[in-house]
Amino acid sequence: MPDTVQTTTGWKEPRREASLADVYRSVPVKATGSSWRRILSFLGPGYMVAVGYMDPGNWATSIAGGSKFGYALLFVALVSNIMAIVLQSLCARLAIASGRDLAQACRDAFPRPVSFVLWVMAEIAIIATDIAEVVGTAIGLNLIFGIPLELGVVITALDVFLILYLQKLGFRWIEAFVIALLWVIAACFLVQIIYADPQWGAVLQGFIPTRDIVTNPDMLYLALGILGATVMPHNLYLHSGIVQTRAYGDTIVERRAALKFATIDSTVALTFALFVNAAILILAAASFHSTGHQDVAELGDAYRLLAPILGLAIAPMLFGVALLCCGLNSTVTATLAGQIVMEGFLNIKLPPWARRLLTRGLAIIPAAVVTFWYGDAGTAKLLILTQVVLSLQLPFAVVPLVMFTANAEKMGALVAPRWLQGLAFGIAAIIIVLNIKLLADFVLA
Repeated sequence: MPDTVQTTTGWKEPRREASLADVYRSVPVKATGSSWRRILSFLGPGYMVAVGYMDPGNWATSIAGGSKFGYALLFVALVSNIMAIVLQSLCARLAIASGRDLAQACRDAFPRPVSFVLWVMAEIAIIATDIAEVVGTAIGLNLIFGIPLELGVVITALDVFLILYLQKLGFRWIEAFVIALLWVIAACFLVQIIYADPQWGAVLQGFIPTRDIVTNPDMLYLALGILGATVMPHNLYLHSGIVQTRAYGDTIVERRAALKFATIDSTVALTFALFVNAAILILAAASFHSTGHQDVAELGDAYRLLAPILGLAIAPMLFGVALLCCGLNSTVTATLAGQIVMEGFLNIKLPPWARRLLTRGLAIIPAAVVTFWYGDAGTAKLLILTQVVLSLQLPFAVVPLVMFTANAEKMGALVAPRWLQGLAFGIAAIIIVLNIKLLADFVLA
């Protein structure tokens, strides 16, 4: 039996056993009532996407950028977040208009060789994300409980049981778990920022662009790391899948309403993520750059320096708890993204535990080699490298997404308006140009 059926909009409608079939259209939404109650019924997917915008890899780039360049890269964090809001809204539009996630849409639209290449690129992005989670979680375990990094890397493979338990409870429980940890992270940083007492005038000035961001290769490298850590390829696949967990209906009116509320959900969640990302960079700039510690890149070094610099004994513990929460949260969302990518591109349906062990196994190998061979000294470089790899993978997800949502034949009445198409194509062009510039700087250097 075929797994798709042709629709009037030009897409092949998925049968319900396609991607994450057990949770698609499983969360009821309010069709009537106040706007607030309807928004709350859509709340969740945006926050799960926001997790990827504050994962351990983001910490490494933000701490390195803040300690080395002060507040100058806040502009990059802001622009990256605006790009993310636009691109994630396109993911929701694609899913709600077509009933397809980004991976399925690529499989439908492109020849098999092209689709295969895009799948490989998506898997590389997920592995890079998973490496950051492995290293970040292992560092968090080391900082809080004193567990050696090498053992912590191995322990991270066991988080598959957390995923299985949450999926057994239901998708709303997964969302609740993620949101609860996000608030813990925010509270930890709020306390640290208060004690860091940054220069708020300099903070505001950091949101103004400077030429150095493009002309200084070291700053561009970290800027693209922040971009890759913010606009993450796997999040585009993830959002286009999990937004379909809502039972929003099939009429144009119902789909328009669903798109409106899903966009509000992701925009608010990503704005929240911006504050957390900015807080990491501001904390690094205020605590390290302004006190002469301009080469702090290792998370362990940041952990050890916070207490004497801030004069707050609990600061390192808050830092470690927030890092561990980020690692756990990213584990959940990366697993779901991995399912969506593999099922969507290849139509191969693996049990969640098998998929998790596969990607985590591929991530543990380079993480284990670095931690065993270099210890703390190599983890920051590995974390930052993974985020630059993510930036280099971005065009392979962004370009198809922009193409699909601008196609009136495939999107029907929910095709992206011209202004949004122009903005999205501009974002794609900026990402491609900056990546070419980065490669040129380091290949020709």
